[in-house]
Amino acid sequence: MKLSLPPAVRASPYWPVVAHPVLRRLLPGYTVSSLGDGMAVVAVSWLAVELAPADDRGIWVAIAAAAYTLPGAAGAVLLNRLLRGLRPARLATWDALLRAGALGAIPLAHTMGALSIGLYVALLGASSVLHSWGQAGTYTLLARQLPEDHHLAGNAVLSTIGSVATVTGPLLAAPLVIWGGTASVLAVVAATFAVLAATLRLGAPPDADPTAPDPADQAFRTSGFGVIRHDRGLAGLLLLSAGFFLLFGPVYVALPLHVTDDLHAPVGVLATFYSLFGAGAVAGALLTGYLRRLPLGPAAAGIVAVAGAALLPLGLGAPTSAALAGFALVGLLWPPYSAMSTTLFQRSTPPALLPQVLAVVSAVRTLAVPLGTFLGGPAVAALGPTRTLLVSAVGMLALGLAAAAALPRRGRRAERDRPPAAPAPKPPTASHS
Repeated sequence: MKLSLPPAVRASPYWPVVAHPVLRRLLPGYTVSSLGDGMAVVAVSWLAVELAPADDRGIWVAIAAAAYTLPGAAGAVLLNRLLRGLRPARLATWDALLRAGALGAIPLAHTMGALSIGLYVALLGASSVLHSWGQAGTYTLLARQLPEDHHLAGNAVLSTIGSVATVTGPLLAAPLVIWGGTASVLAVVAATFAVLAATLRLGAPPDADPTAPDPADQAFRTSGFGVIRHDRGLAGLLLLSAGFFLLFGPVYVALPLHVTDDLHAPVGVLATFYSLFGAGAVAGALLTGYLRRLPLGPAAAGIVAVAGAALLPLGLGAPTSAALAGFALVGLLWPPYSAMSTTLFQRSTPPALLPQVLAVVSAVRTLAVPLGTFLGGPAVAALGPTRTLLVSAVGMLALGLAAAAALPRRGRRAERDRPPAAPAPKPPTASHS
């Protein structure tokens, strides 16, 4: 008997995404692996604490956290010639397999008594080398499966999965650490990426010739940086994203010190800030699909400006309730910005060049927040936590307003001159379930 769904469900902008014959097979795998990534937030740093020498724990925790993310940015550049001609599903699969293998080696080495802090960091770094390309493959695959009008909703579905996992993953990791030890959590994380790799292998559209690169990709042998450098719109959007994430980075340093030194408040207040940010991010991800009628360029610039304004209560020493509300609003705005900016890259880049362009975008996003966090240390030392928060807020506000002044005219002209989008190709019928 065929299940009848309420009209409101079918009218949702997300229904064409979750009901798509290919994506509905892939989304469960992405959900599982996102939960693994959320669990890794706890496990990566906690195992570093357990393995590192007592006198150098802080340094090794920072190195471990960086190793889990930053090599992906290097891989986007160094592996461009090797990977830019591969099909999107294969890029995502290779990333998932590498993460499963490298992370799975950590509990194995731990069980054998061979896991040192140096080997641990090396395995974390190896696990993330292909991650920018994996992200590029995922969003390119999504863009090629969906019509252009559904790109924003598709990106929002992935943002929603990631936002929910950011909240639930750490909650799942905590009891596993208690029951089985920290290394066992990374074994589970590795298994989630193995599930994603299997899902992609079984659920993605099969290649006509599995050994041959995509001819469309062979036609464009250029780097993602080269594409962006020759397109003022893409370059401006990349600079906007880099600036936004860079300016948010110091918040991770300044906010805890603001709570302890300026507010003289307990750790529960800091936890409330981050919990409200996470709750706002979940709500923002769910809201994003309904914003598809907005002009995406001006909307993205406006989000950056509003996020800066929302941080002003923190930087101005406003009452804690106002600062909490502003921080929750920043969380609400975060997923729409990510989805909108990704959609703009998907719409503005020739399909054959999309993987290498999105790899660059992922690399820049991966680098910008840690770099901003690193710069936040000297800024807090020189200005204090509250003034550092004010600099971040004013910087975002100014950046967003400047981009909003520059983007609308160009955005309207691009919308007017862009030919109608071709319908998405009908996905082939899979021979497997």
